[in-house]
Amino acid sequence: MRSPPASALTRSRGKLAGAPRLYKTMPPTTAPRFDGRMHDALRPVTIEPNPLSYAEGSALISVGNTRVLCAATIEERVPPWLRGQGRGWVTAEYAMLPRATQERTQREAARGKVGGRTHEIQRLIGRALRAVTDLKILGEKSVNVDCDVLQADGGTRTAAITGAYVALALALRRDFAPGPKWPLVAQIGAISVGYVDGIAHLDLAYAEDSRAEVDMNVAMTDAGAYVELQGTAEGRTFDRAQLDVMLALAQHGIEELFVFQRSALDAVRAG
Repeated sequence: MRSPPASALTRSRGKLAGAPRLYKTMPPTTAPRFDGRMHDALRPVTIEPNPLSYAEGSALISVGNTRVLCAATIEERVPPWLRGQGRGWVTAEYAMLPRATQERTQREAARGKVGGRTHEIQRLIGRALRAVTDLKILGEKSVNVDCDVLQADGGTRTAAITGAYVALALALRRDFAPGPKWPLVAQIGAISVGYVDGIAHLDLAYAEDSRAEVDMNVAMTDAGAYVELQGTAEGRTFDRAQLDVMLALAQHGIEELFVFQRSALDAVRAG
């Protein structure tokens, strides 16, 4: 089966080209961050498509020292409450390996239950993927995307969303040909932003996230529509102008992530 062309993978490609760059209205700063980046720079990003042999689609995403392995599985069934409705379902599971962090964390399976943070994140990933999937075109199939954090250095949930989209798109190529019946209606990516030492920063590493005054996770489609905004005043409140700066900064970063996603998908097509 041929792989869908870029136009079918991302029908809304390029819609953000003329969007305002509000973050550039910030007072300029020449002070680099602890890792040498400027305030509006992503950490080094790589997305390796299909690193797994058995999953229908998979992606290994690295954002700085954060690494997340995403694997999509397609099943010819839907949850009981969806049977007979002609619609499919997309969901996700999220887990962190015991030594993904500096100190070992106990596996949640050993504790006998999924923690609140894990439950929140996997629901977030599922919502993000469903937001860009036409479930009627998918039909009575379920796609489960497993996101396993191999190494954590901030931004694991946003990296999981960005990598999960690639894994989902690769998996869907198994059953869907190019054209109007392609189930993905948009791209989705996610990134963290926040205020550190009074300055808005893009893509917070753990060293920054742990001391940020304001912390926000943004998930957005390539049509410029938001799927999730998780903003918290950790050390001080923030106003509308600062919110606008963070959203524009996030848009700038997510646009760059879309390029990495498309390159990963194109690499498989070329192969």
